[in-house]
Amino acid sequence: MVEVSRSFPVNEPGEPVLRRAEVWHGLELKARNALPFVKRMQKCDVLEEHGGWLVRDIEIRDEQHRERVTFTPQEQVRFERVEGPTTGYILNEIETDDAGELHLRFTFRLSRKGMEPGGPEEVAYFAQMEDQYADAVRTTLAQIRQVKQEQAI
Repeated sequence: MVEVSRSFPVNEPGEPVLRRAEVWHGLELKARNALPFVKRMQKCDVLEEHGGWLVRDIEIRDEQHRERVTFTPQEQVRFERVEGPTTGYILNEIETDDAGELHLRFTFRLSRKGMEPGGPEEVAYFAQMEDQYADAVRTTLAQIRQVKQEQAI
């Protein structure tokens, strides 16, 4: 299993300012339809939804996965891979730093079937994907800004 965690400032100079509620709204949208938020995702179908969670099938990088998505309102969304070639979870967390600035932290803790957990092959596999996950966070924030402008959230 490989774990990577990185934090990104939500508000950048020259960009529309996002508040926690707006980031949260965007993460909820992303959970239900990630296609506008994650460039490499080809499919995102919600199979069932109840109160604080949903189950969805996704296709990303030509691989099929099933995820259970759990919501902790205004704080985090947890994407747990329950079926597919990669297992584990991805977190999107809204954080506030010591200066009161918002950050979006992504953490993935994943294992690849057929690879030794934590072994060199698995570490190399996920190292190449770290930039893709980071790009997904940047794209997510950009999409939330766009939604804010379109919907006045």
